[in-house]
Amino acid sequence: MSAGIYIEDYTDLVHELGTSSVYDYIDEDLIVEFEEWYEEQTGEPVKIIYQTFDINETMLSKIELGHEDYDVVCPSDYIIERMLANDLLLPLERDFGETPDYIGNVAPYIVEKFNQIEGNGKNANDYSVGYMWGTVGLIYNPKYISDSEVKDWDVLKNPAYAGKVLMKDAFRDVYTALLIALNKEAIDAGEKDIRTLPFDTSEESIKLVEDYLNSFKESVCGWEADFGKEQMTKELAWINLSWSGDAQWAIDEAADIGMELRYAIPQTGSAVWFDGWVIPKYAKNIKAARYFINFMCKPENALRNMDMTGYVSAIGGEEILQSMTDPEEFDPIDVSYFFGPQADSVCINQVMYPEKNIIERCAMMHDRGTEELLKMWSRVKGDNASAWTYILICLVLGGLVAAVIIKYVRKARRKKRYSRKRRRK
Repeated sequence: MSAGIYIEDYTDLVHELGTSSVYDYIDEDLIVEFEEWYEEQTGEPVKIIYQTFDINETMLSKIELGHEDYDVVCPSDYIIERMLANDLLLPLERDFGETPDYIGNVAPYIVEKFNQIEGNGKNANDYSVGYMWGTVGLIYNPKYISDSEVKDWDVLKNPAYAGKVLMKDAFRDVYTALLIALNKEAIDAGEKDIRTLPFDTSEESIKLVEDYLNSFKESVCGWEADFGKEQMTKELAWINLSWSGDAQWAIDEAADIGMELRYAIPQTGSAVWFDGWVIPKYAKNIKAARYFINFMCKPENALRNMDMTGYVSAIGGEEILQSMTDPEEFDPIDVSYFFGPQADSVCINQVMYPEKNIIERCAMMHDRGTEELLKMWSRVKGDNASAWTYILICLVLGGLVAAVIIKYVRKARRKKRYSRKRRRK
C-alpha cells in the first residue's frame, strides 16, 4: 500500500481513505499528535488530509499526470526509483533548527539498501527516508504443512495442496523472489550477483519464472491483493505466498482465535522490499512535510506504527531492539545486519526480523521490465479462472461486509495488545 498526505491550513482534520484494506498503514492517532507536535516545535498550526491508495501506480499517476500536490507520499522502492528517474522528487533538507534530527535513527541496513536504488545519478537517501520494510515468503498452516516443506518454494507444487494455495497478486515481488531462488546455484557459484540479478528482465529469465509459475497455477485458488491473510485465518487456504507484514497480521489474528499460523522464507532465496517517505516536486508545504518525516522516525512512533500494522519499521537502534526482544517468546537469532554487532544473538521475532543468513539470500526489487512482466503475469493468471478461484471470490464477497464491521474491533484489539506489550517491557 502507498499513502499520501496533504499538510494544509484546514479547520478540521479530514481523513480520505481509499482502500479496501482491513488495516491502515499508520497509527492514525499519530497524525493528530503530529499536528500538536509541529505547532510546539515551530509555532505554526497545520492540519492534515490523509489518503491511502490500493497500489503504488495509482498514487504515481496522480502526481506524474495530474500534478497532484501531495506534501508527503510513501511509495515502494521501485516507485522511488521511477520517481527519481522522472525528476518527481525534491531533496530532503534535514535542518530542523532546535528539533532533533530523528532521521538518523534509520537502520544502516536500510540506508545501505536505499543506496542500491537506481536514482538516475541521484542518491535515494538524499530524497527518501525508509518507513517500513519486509520480505516475501510463505504464510502456512502447520496443521497441514510441515516446517521442512516451506524451506523450498517447491512446496507450492505439491498436488496435495491443490485448491489451498493463495498467491499475492504482485508480479514484481513474485518475479524477484522466484528469480533469485531459481538462480540459487549460479549465485552460490559466483556466476551471478544477487544484487544485480533483479535488474534482469530478459526474455530468458521471464520464461524461467513463467514456466515455474505455470507448473502449479492450477493449484492456486486465488490471486489476492489483500484478502489472503484473512482466508488463512479461516482455513480456506493452507499456504499463501505473501508479505511478512501480512503474515504477522495473520499470525496475531489467528492466535486470538486459538489457531496457529507460521511464516517462512524459503532458504533458496527471496525478495526484500522497502517503502519510504518522499516529498513530491509539486508539494506546497515542504517545511511541514520534512517535519512529518522526521516525526515518524522517532523510535516511540516507529514502535506504535509497527504494532498497529504488523509491518516492520526502518528505524533501528537500542530502543527498538530492547522493545522487540522477548526471551520468553522467541529463540535467539543473528540480526546484527539491522541492529549492529551486539545483536548477533537476540530473542526476536523472525517474521519481522529474519535471521542474517536468510536475509542475505533476499534481493530488492527494481523498476525494470514492467511491461514485459505484466504480460507474463497476465499469461500466468489467464482469463480462465479455475473453479477454486470462483469459489474463493464468492466467499470473499460474502465476507466484505463483515470485514468492514470488524475492522475497528480489530484496531481496538491491536491497541490493547500494544498496551500489554508496553507494560510487559
